[in-house]
Amino acid sequence: MSRLVRDVEGGPLANQASVVCIGAFDGLHLGHQALVRQVLGRARSRGALAGVVSFEPLPAEFLLGGDAPPRIAPARDRFERLRAMGVDLVGLLRFDARLAAMPAEDFVHRVLVERWRVAEVWVGEDFRFGHRRQGDLGLLQRLGASLGFRAEAIPVQTLSGRRVSSSEVRRALAVGDFAAASAALGRPYSLGGRVTRGLGLGRKLGYPTANLRLGRMRPALSGVFVTRVNGIAPQPLDAVSSLGTRPTVGGREILLETHCLDFEGDLYGRRIEVEFIARLRDEIRFDSLDELVARMHEDALAARSVLGTAPAATRTFDQVSA
Repeated sequence: MSRLVRDVEGGPLANQASVVCIGAFDGLHLGHQALVRQVLGRARSRGALAGVVSFEPLPAEFLLGGDAPPRIAPARDRFERLRAMGVDLVGLLRFDARLAAMPAEDFVHRVLVERWRVAEVWVGEDFRFGHRRQGDLGLLQRLGASLGFRAEAIPVQTLSGRRVSSSEVRRALAVGDFAAASAALGRPYSLGGRVTRGLGLGRKLGYPTANLRLGRMRPALSGVFVTRVNGIAPQPLDAVSSLGTRPTVGGREILLETHCLDFEGDLYGRRIEVEFIARLRDEIRFDSLDELVARMHEDALAARSVLGTAPAATRTFDQVSA
């Protein structure tokens, strides 16, 4: 069972050594997965714990604020996927002013050696860390020689001749190229969470939605999308989703609103996963609710066209759960 670690400092996390990798791991794409698999293999071969050292918020978000790159996935997604891979210790270390100011040498001594008891550290080829990004693989190797741990980098992972990176995934998501994003991620792109109550406006307008709040995450995409929803029925449900601030009703919070086609039921409190299939359009501010409803109808028809489905008898929650 994976253990979540948030504190930077403290006593040793375990009585045994660990093999760890360090990075942001936003999206956990194929390059990240290769790094984690390397750690898992090395840890199992030497009877050590497998660990991932990451940060929350991500360093760029703390240092750059609104100018930071948008997120591919929320923190919970990162933890759940690492846990599913079998990582023993998942660090989402609180990145704050104190950690940002910590020299790279201190990070190695106080965090990696004293707390995580590292036997091996694995990173990407261009990895940098510590105050003003002054630490790199060379520093890890020099310190490791005296402190008793090994430090190595894995080669850059490529796909069709292009480097797999979070930046490439963000660019693909921004333009709705879900085939490219999914190829780099090694899975369909999705956002998940627990359905929360909204204003109930969608139901009043004839298009009830399951609403997911993304917290402080600024997603890498926005607009209206063809989607499928997992977590409700044995098979994914066809849907159309809006990701944005709902300008027509004066919204400010970023919200993922999903209308499942041919379905009615109370989903409040349920955890769902919304898989993105295709981008339909930008988010638009309409002059009236009537215009909004008319466009929602067009969006639903467009989603059916993409998915190749015709209107069916409406199913209820009890019916799909049976």
